[in-house]
Amino acid sequence: MTVPGEWVGYAAATLTTVSFVPQAFKIIRSRQTQGISLGMYVMFTVGVAFWLAYGIVLMSWPMILSNIVTLALAATILGLKLRYG
Repeated sequence: MTVPGEWVGYAAATLTTVSFVPQAFKIIRSRQTQGISLGMYVMFTVGVAFWLAYGIVLMSWPMILSNIVTLALAATILGLKLRYG
């Protein structure tokens, strides 16, 4: 059963996660990563991994699901930055 306030978490998680999709697609298509900060993406990707771990500890499904997807997208962008940067 979902707590009513948990829907706010799902909405926030969906919006912040989906926001990475256009950037990931743009980089995959263009292979241009010059405008992306390597340091920022390293810190961001590690931070998302910690948010995922925290969500697992709390058993918060909005945090777990959104951070799995966000981690995959951020890691993809980071990998492409390392490869093409």
